[in-house]
Amino acid sequence: MNVLLKAANLRRAYGNLPVLRGINLEIYSGEIVSIVGASGAGKSTLLHIMGTLDRPDGGQVQLAGQDVFRLNDRQLARFRNERIGFVFQFHNLLPEFTALENVCLPGFIAGRNEREVRERASELLNTLGLQERLDHLPSQMSGGEQQRTAVARALINQPAIVFADEPSGNLDSRNAEELHKLFFDLRQDFGQTFVIVTHNEHLAELADRMLTIRDGQIETDERMFTE
Repeated sequence: MNVLLKAANLRRAYGNLPVLRGINLEIYSGEIVSIVGASGAGKSTLLHIMGTLDRPDGGQVQLAGQDVFRLNDRQLARFRNERIGFVFQFHNLLPEFTALENVCLPGFIAGRNEREVRERASELLNTLGLQERLDHLPSQMSGGEQQRTAVARALINQPAIVFADEPSGNLDSRNAEELHKLFFDLRQDFGQTFVIVTHNEHLAELADRMLTIRDGQIETDERMFTE
């Protein structure tokens, strides 16, 4: 398997409080990795740094062959939009835009051809079972439909990797189960790589690997399935 992301000696503190204490890990193309741990263990901080939403105090992240923190802020923002997808607990859809328009936005920001972006957005929404919701506003969709729209938005630029932070934390059990299945369907259909921070034990155990963080360090790296 090809190494897609490599983190080396990541450190991060907030004031005098160390949160990450020298994290080392590798993520391989096409795998689904869950990150678990107690509240305050550093899960979301690690995810945000790997996703370039935050910079570490020390250490390196190489993603798709790029040493990301050597980029300046403008370069990093462009790299993030083109190469990384995000799904959060709260979908963060823009309320005044339709599902189709929300999904298109990252493609437009990347300067891609408008017609091609709209066609891919429609295809993604169709794939995710939202073909009847393209022209609906977020307020006209269920929570599960909104989260699937957010997943389509994360995929619009064909990212190398998708980071998900508690993606099913705001969903009921049925919609959470559907979202979990969706991640694995997308990996099967598109070879998509996912890194998921979750408190949901079922989702964590479905992953190919489960990383457990404790006191700012990876305590265990457990492969859930052997090939």
